[in-house]
Amino acid sequence: MTDLAETPKIISWGVTAQTGILTDVLLGRPDHFRWVPLNSISAVTFANMEAKGYRFDPQLAMQQHRAMVDVYEQNDVRVHYLEADEGLPSSVFSRDSSFMTPWGAVIASIQTPPRRRDYSVASRFYTEAGIPIWNWVTAGHFEGGDFVILKPGVALLGWSGDRSTKEGAEQVAGWLREQDWEVLVTPIPPQFVHMDAVVVMLEKGLALVCEDALPDYALDYIKQTQGIETVTIAYADCVKLGGNLVSLGNKRVLSMSHNVNVNRQLAERGFDVTAVDYDMFALGGGGVHCSCHELHRLPD
Repeated sequence: MTDLAETPKIISWGVTAQTGILTDVLLGRPDHFRWVPLNSISAVTFANMEAKGYRFDPQLAMQQHRAMVDVYEQNDVRVHYLEADEGLPSSVFSRDSSFMTPWGAVIASIQTPPRRRDYSVASRFYTEAGIPIWNWVTAGHFEGGDFVILKPGVALLGWSGDRSTKEGAEQVAGWLREQDWEVLVTPIPPQFVHMDAVVVMLEKGLALVCEDALPDYALDYIKQTQGIETVTIAYADCVKLGGNLVSLGNKRVLSMSHNVNVNRQLAERGFDVTAVDYDMFALGGGGVHCSCHELHRLPD
């Protein structure tokens, strides 16, 4: 396990694509994680607790998080951590509080009340790790889960309104366009929460996509304008975080055990899929992709 206290500086950082070999990942520690009103997914959990017998088990959550960490370490990914804070129970979902670019990190602005101060542990991490902070989101709200790099120099930004907002997405898009990146900003229905539950790059030129969540022009942009082949995920799977998985590079994927259909689809396409039990977090509103933030990938 790599701890910030042991490794105060990270030499390799920056992401130009989300499909190369993952070398360094930023996770949140689950020490204070608990279920709180977070998004439409956690709302469904709370509404069905009595009928379905849902119960948060903190010891099981710790075990499941450790199993996820084991997968990264077994695949030679260096693991770094945000500092645990009892006032930030959902900072374990490190995807949202920041996102990495070729120029440094961007500190996000999270709208959800339990997460509005997650920026504190994210900014502290980058400062102590020696990674430059490129920008801070200040217009509306924008969260890291809505930032998708389709290919080097091309980004897809989402907004649902109750998480990222159009103003926040447009601010980020403006920064990227100033760097000569091509950017499409598109709304998504709020039940999908973030774009990383809708579009996840699997490898160069191949994406997992929930077509029901995107307007036609966004699908045309992905498939026709950018020439990206897609693996389709069903609506029923998508709203249960079925598309919320992590490409480790070289056709290796970290997924969750309940993603039965998606895991089968990817295995049939030749991917090496490692699935972990992660329901303590998925029921609480976030999957394995929500729980990680790429610090560095090798060029694809």
